[in-house]
Amino acid sequence: MPIVCNELLGRELLKIYQDPDYFSFSLDSMLLASFVSITARVKNICDLCSGNAPVPLYLSLRSKANIVGVEVQEHSYDLAVMSINENKLNSQITMVHDNLKGVSNKIGKSKFDVVTCNPPYFKLGDNQVNPSDFKAIARHEVLANLDDIVKEASILLNSRGRVAMVHRPDRLVEIIETFKKYHIEPKRLRFVYPHVGSECNNILIEGIKDGSKDGLRILPPLYVYESGHTWTNEVLKIYNYKE
Repeated sequence: MPIVCNELLGRELLKIYQDPDYFSFSLDSMLLASFVSITARVKNICDLCSGNAPVPLYLSLRSKANIVGVEVQEHSYDLAVMSINENKLNSQITMVHDNLKGVSNKIGKSKFDVVTCNPPYFKLGDNQVNPSDFKAIARHEVLANLDDIVKEASILLNSRGRVAMVHRPDRLVEIIETFKKYHIEPKRLRFVYPHVGSECNNILIEGIKDGSKDGLRILPPLYVYESGHTWTNEVLKIYNYKE
């Protein structure tokens, strides 16, 4: 199937190039880009595991900050660059084709005010996935695990900088423990549910490097669907549709 150019949001605000045979961006990326705290003081943002750059593109609507995306897979990186060029965002968004481990040596330590990441969700189990499979790399911790990601985020962040992540609820305890290991204090947590009455299937979490040891806020739940496959008004707003 050929590469396609889609709208990133509900209006014709941004275009994004995708390859359906690879790994297209998902709602998770939009939820993360909407969730992360962005203030006028934010000057530098880094997005790890950028894929074809949905999070950097979305954040360009929320901030004038300089944005660096890091993506290890060459094809996804190429699609990201195409999308950035298509939207004439070259002066704001820069893509780096590299493994996130040690990328701070290339793009700067203690430099960033915000780090975001929509990481691979699944650990490598007894049945090892194909390390050359592009979908496996996007879904499983083949090239970088949770510890690698949080460690690098902490190195990239300046003191009091924020890291935000979307992940699975079964990894929540591990995420909090790993945040604390690298001096990041959890400050905002939101549970995402497909429907009212269903189990949580995603979490959004944000922490502050060198933050105080208390003050975690549990935000109201986010429901994705009203009924069937009709999005809630909140999700429609995230996608920038008119109500």
